[in-house]
Amino acid sequence: MKDDLTARARIRDAAIKLFTERGIEGASIRDIATEAGVSSGLVRHHFGSKEALRDACDEYALGRMFELGRELVDEQGLENVSVATVQPVAFPLQTYLVRSMMDGSSTASAMFLQTVEYGEQWAKTHGVVTDDFRAWSAVITAMKLGVYVLREQLELALGEDLASPSGYSRLNRAFVDIFSQPLLTPEQAANLRKGNH
Repeated sequence: MKDDLTARARIRDAAIKLFTERGIEGASIRDIATEAGVSSGLVRHHFGSKEALRDACDEYALGRMFELGRELVDEQGLENVSVATVQPVAFPLQTYLVRSMMDGSSTASAMFLQTVEYGEQWAKTHGVVTDDFRAWSAVITAMKLGVYVLREQLELALGEDLASPSGYSRLNRAFVDIFSQPLLTPEQAANLRKGNH
């Protein structure tokens, strides 16, 4: 609940919500303060400026997503993950991070690269077979983020809101289906690799 959070956390969460909905430029300090139920002065006291607040939101969202990934994959195991538990935490952070990356700032670029580096390390320790871990991670990262960039079109195609538990579950089932079965035979893959060298 809102009241259980510190003022700083309420401000951060309000900023994540409004930055996602309106973009960084479209959300003012005053709007964020109103959403958080605090004064504009308190926002400035905790964060100094909107840019510093945005940096704090980026750091929190990315860190929380990495933490969630570690909890799900390394501690619980993907087979034990409940979408109903993950969706309320992950979806708002995923949509925020995509919105932040879309603005083309150096912070956004750094976040993308950090995500790629995390994926690269994960691939190396989880049995992924590739001769270019960096490219593998970069392409997977872009593919997964693209779902959020094209959210409206995807929701139109599926007839479902991706923010709903059933829409989010359907999205993740599709990812599992795609990632769990090869689309090429080993021979086709070998021939394509030869052709791209």
